[in-house]
Amino acid sequence: MWPTEAEPDLGAFLLPLVRELRAAGHDVEVSARSQRGGSAAKYLHLASSAVRAARRFKPDVVFAHFLFPAGFAGLLAARAARAPLVVMAHGQDVANLDRVALRWATAPVLRGSAAVIANSSWLAGRLTAHFPRVEPVVVDLGVDLAQFAPGAAPAAAWPGEHPRFLCVGSLIERKNVLALASAFERLGRGSLVFVGDGPLRTQLESRGGVTVVGRIPHTEVPGWYAACDVLCQPSLLEPFGLATLEAMALERTVVATAVGGPPEFVTPAAGILVDPHDPAALTTALRDATTYPTPNPAAREAASAHDAATQAARMAAVLQQAIATRR
Repeated sequence: MWPTEAEPDLGAFLLPLVRELRAAGHDVEVSARSQRGGSAAKYLHLASSAVRAARRFKPDVVFAHFLFPAGFAGLLAARAARAPLVVMAHGQDVANLDRVALRWATAPVLRGSAAVIANSSWLAGRLTAHFPRVEPVVVDLGVDLAQFAPGAAPAAAWPGEHPRFLCVGSLIERKNVLALASAFERLGRGSLVFVGDGPLRTQLESRGGVTVVGRIPHTEVPGWYAACDVLCQPSLLEPFGLATLEAMALERTVVATAVGGPPEFVTPAAGILVDPHDPAALTTALRDATTYPTPNPAAREAASAHDAATQAARMAAVLQQAIATRR
């Protein structure tokens, strides 16, 4: 069973994992909250729906995504089913632990869990800094190599010249989008497209050579990866970096932040890791990335080590161990 706080869209990162678990012969019941915004009542709805599903489905194990509040919904569901709980930390839920109230609210979830999975080693380190007794198993969500395969999606209509730089994600300070736009201006050639939306959009739209596409369905994102030459994700920190991994699977060179999860899967042949606080280094990284081949088969080779099917099997092993221990 699978209670999850699925933001921004369940299909973006969880459905491939659910599909792989089912393909391996596991029965999976999903209780999810996928809408944006709204009041805190939505978490009560998630908890109640998870408990109802647990009583009906009678799972052997409950697998909750995000520590709190989804993890707490999972804890209630696990108790209702008298099943062990495995909880997975993704990013913002760990960042929330810097706030005393949320750290206090998360503690019962971790105490009640048979196992904790972290989406990256970097994230695991942040979690254990708050809860030293927790020993997370590091398994990332991986990438659907079939969905993000060369030729699987037609390239989007690109609005500018080569070299083509792409950034996918929210237009917020953490994503370092203004610094990326400034580095692109200093480079002085090519075109830069932002796929996403956020409060910094107006500060990007007026820049020469820059196009802001806005928010699009996740099913359309592969087309933009296929159309670009370089995927740029120089975030101030990135707990995992799914967009980077997806672009690599589509044989695209990447410029990714050195802070967070990307150093765990971006190889020198796949792209360049950059200090997000160094403007000159970011401009140099964009320039150097244009010397890589397009397409870049080495990028897909590196991404293949994080195939969603492989990662699902690793998670299933953690779930099965939790069941065996409980029995």
